[in-house]
Amino acid sequence: MSASPEIEAVGAKVPEPRRNDPDTLARQIVEKLTYSIGKHPEQARKYDWLRATTLVVRDHIIDHWFATTDRVRESKEKRVYYLSMEFLIGRLLRDAINNLQLTGPIREALKRYNVDIDMVELLEPDAALGNGGLGRLAACFMESMASTGVPGVGYGIRYVHGFFRQEIAEGAQVELPETWLVHGNPWEFERRESSYEIGFGGKVMTQNEPGKPSRQVWRPAERVLAVAFDTPIVGWRGNQVNTLRLWSAQAIDPILLDAFNSGDHIGALVESNKAEAITRVLYPADSHQAGQELRLRQEYFFSAASLQDIIRRHLGENDSLDNLPDKVAIQLNDTHPAVSVAELMRLLVDVHGYDWAKAWKITRATFGYTNHTLLPEALEHWPINLFERLLPRQMQIIYQINADVIREASQDKGFDGAQISAISLIDEGHGRRVRMGQLAFVGSHAVNGVSALHTELMKETVFQNLHQLYPDRIQNKTNGVTPRRWLMECNPGLTGLLTEAIGPGFLDDIGKIAEADKLAEDAAFRDRFAAVKRANKARLADLISDRLAISLDPDAIFDIQVKRIHEYKRQFLNIIEAIALYNQIRAHPEKNWTPRVKIFAGKAAPSYVQAKEIIHLANDVARLINSDPSVRDLLKVVFIPNYNVSLAEIIMPAADLSEQISTAGLEASGTGNMKFALNGALTIGTLDGANVEMLEHVGEENIFIFGLKADEVAQRRRETHSGRSIIERTQLLREALDAISTGVFAPESPARYHTLVSNLYNNDWWMICADFEAYWKTQRSLDDLFLRQDEWQTKAIRNTARMSWFSSDRSIREYASDIWQAGPGKVV
Repeated sequence: MSASPEIEAVGAKVPEPRRNDPDTLARQIVEKLTYSIGKHPEQARKYDWLRATTLVVRDHIIDHWFATTDRVRESKEKRVYYLSMEFLIGRLLRDAINNLQLTGPIREALKRYNVDIDMVELLEPDAALGNGGLGRLAACFMESMASTGVPGVGYGIRYVHGFFRQEIAEGAQVELPETWLVHGNPWEFERRESSYEIGFGGKVMTQNEPGKPSRQVWRPAERVLAVAFDTPIVGWRGNQVNTLRLWSAQAIDPILLDAFNSGDHIGALVESNKAEAITRVLYPADSHQAGQELRLRQEYFFSAASLQDIIRRHLGENDSLDNLPDKVAIQLNDTHPAVSVAELMRLLVDVHGYDWAKAWKITRATFGYTNHTLLPEALEHWPINLFERLLPRQMQIIYQINADVIREASQDKGFDGAQISAISLIDEGHGRRVRMGQLAFVGSHAVNGVSALHTELMKETVFQNLHQLYPDRIQNKTNGVTPRRWLMECNPGLTGLLTEAIGPGFLDDIGKIAEADKLAEDAAFRDRFAAVKRANKARLADLISDRLAISLDPDAIFDIQVKRIHEYKRQFLNIIEAIALYNQIRAHPEKNWTPRVKIFAGKAAPSYVQAKEIIHLANDVARLINSDPSVRDLLKVVFIPNYNVSLAEIIMPAADLSEQISTAGLEASGTGNMKFALNGALTIGTLDGANVEMLEHVGEENIFIFGLKADEVAQRRRETHSGRSIIERTQLLREALDAISTGVFAPESPARYHTLVSNLYNNDWWMICADFEAYWKTQRSLDDLFLRQDEWQTKAIRNTARMSWFSSDRSIREYASDIWQAGPGKVV
């Protein structure tokens, strides 16, 4: 197969820099309308202007893309390959225009034809390539790699329908397919010549040749084609453009013509449908065997295609794979691509003829693994019979890796039976399953957590025994967010104010935003800062009015919790507090209540019943509270459907209060907490994830921490904690739960939330009851603080000014120097 255009483009002559003046850009946009879209400007519709503008911006990107490829190849720099099941990149047009410094010129160019750039940008669909923080982190990292000069390629799946489009029907979540690709994707380039066959099933044969060691040969029973689609990822000021390569699954034979001609028109497409199913949907429900098999197919499909691509590129520039770790760093973003460890061993041993010991040394030196969860159920594990049937050779390799690791632990470290069982790649106690977290750990030279607390808890909990076996392997790399998207692009009002007040230096070096700290005591600056916040709140209020017909007061506290719906993230605690506040407002109308709007958004996994009940409850509570005149608009509750990146870009700048209230010890890091604080929100949260480091950076007086600590949660769980006694002695909590359980919020189905409430009485696993009183008191102290606006705005400014450490640029520089040994910050 020929080299990919990414490599072939190296020899191309890079054009002279394009002119960026409005007249030239206007002419280029009209040329695209005419010759690429076939429309005269007078007949062009709004989507035509979007596509034409995108194509012009893309042309400018390609010049930088080729230049980057030239430089990387000529310098023989080490490349970083970031494997992730999700890349939640959102809309790309505004991001590209901003990073290329084209915002003003493009605005003026479009204005010549009475076209508003803001309207054009809003037409672009969000790329449905992720669900939550994992995918958004991957997107921030890709942009920061380009911005900090780390040569990188992201590898993932080109999902046709992504996760799902969420609608709310009678309060309940309804999942519908995303259709982001229905009109094509002008950002991507199909690389059909970069296609690879991916096998499944079949059998493993031993091949013997005279004078050579015997070797294993895998004969797959079925094969699909992985076809590459490349999207350029632009760094700040366009100095570097990296590549996001996504794989699409296609049948090798798209139609069984014999079957079709014999009349079996549906059966003739079975193989094509089976192949294409691999890349249709992100996270298909895995509560049944078919769903589990599809999930495993997806993970192996993109891992195997990516490794073949990496090796092909490496051998195009090097004589052998001996120096693979010197030229290649592969980062596994969570356990989804962990099968890559076994697959690289298969390629090295079976295909390229390396002996086992040398192949293992190369493999370990090449991989790094980022862990994102302490929840045992989220550390993937696959039934042995499924894994062995689908990937028989990889299963053999995993058994051999496991034997080597167990032998090392037993002979060199003296591990006992319990310790051996804990580190084994095979879980023998739950129906025999392959532990993908263990596979990623033992197959990587570096394993990192994503916040200081999370990293320490990794050592003490899920990887305690592996940490004892390999004590130097775990390190911390706290997450970060890109300030380009999450400040400059989503909050132009604040960016403009900061530029005027402290100069533009922070645009290139986010650390310089700290110069705004001294302005927190400046009354005039506080007023302007507050005015920017109010304008952002009014924008969000308009969106909510348009979509949900709910009117909001921008002068109320905008109290916001937006994230994936999960019991440990404790949206339920927030809803219970809203009900308790509702009860108190009605019981004590004489009190000076601070007006508050509670805003929720997020999706629940389709098979996660409890999470979907929490969404239903939020909507039921909103329906009653928002229609009750006795509340006098002192409290509103809103659930915004179909949370995505573009919605977040409107929500984050509008928040007064950021809810980061997970059960302590369970949130790996969080990045929403960072985005909110960067945009001037105060945080109410537990001492969990990156909240711990945020407290250290913004100061304990500027963040509002409540509730049990991680060790206290663990202790209560050991003591078989339940919520019954707390509920019985806490009137506010008891009355709120009684209202839920007796059907006040769901009179048509009074028993709807019986399970949610009974779980609190009998278990309280997520410490909702245990933390309720502390949460309530902290919220009321925030009510009082909001009435003292000078104090509130002072704290908000300090949050913005002290958040530079949480830039993904800092995170990437640490990965590059400590794990990848790549990019400008590499340590020789």
